[in-house]
Amino acid sequence: MIDLYTAATPNGFKVSVALEEMGLDYTLHALDLGSGEQKQPDFLALNPNGRIPAIVDRDNEDLAIFESGAILIYLAEKTGMLMPSDTKGRMDVMQWLMFQMGGVGPMQGQAHVFYRYFPEKIQPAIDRYQNETKRLYTVLNDQLKNKDFLAGPGRGDYSIADIANWTWVRSYDWAGITIDDLPNLQAWLDRIAARPAAGKGVNVPPPAGGERTAEAGKKIIVK
Repeated sequence: MIDLYTAATPNGFKVSVALEEMGLDYTLHALDLGSGEQKQPDFLALNPNGRIPAIVDRDNEDLAIFESGAILIYLAEKTGMLMPSDTKGRMDVMQWLMFQMGGVGPMQGQAHVFYRYFPEKIQPAIDRYQNETKRLYTVLNDQLKNKDFLAGPGRGDYSIADIANWTWVRSYDWAGITIDDLPNLQAWLDRIAARPAAGKGVNVPPPAGGERTAEAGKKIIVK
């Protein structure tokens, strides 16, 4: 059993989608970021940085892991799923995972802040982060030419790299970015959205106002 500490954010969704794809049992601890639950001592003991997500693997000596990319790698290695075991295939997945961690996430995150949340509309900042995010989307679109997924030979194989990028790119509209001119990216977004596990994962935790305590199959969802 894995304890998942998370919230309804792109980084949080990475782990819940992966857990659903892998069919792992987990207990969900949904943190209220607005009230600062992620800054409380109990959570800081798991992640000193005070950010979600974090997991504790109760089947591995209560191993605690933070940072979404590190969690994805751990889960892939634990299950032998969503990442190849050979060096070439592994590095192919890892480079596209790091592309998201170092590029898409930080740039799109700033686009969200300046476009949606910042009290002043600072147009140069909005333009800067929207343009850089769109440039990164274009890189993904080019990579997806004649490919179903980002990494792997031929049409590619679905992996943690797709999960990491998809949970961010799917909120392109929230960042004020259009993708009408990126057909490969659009098709990839739709392809992953059609996966049942992806659909479940982006509803963990439930939307605001939804039931916070429920039971779904072997998955125990608790506050």
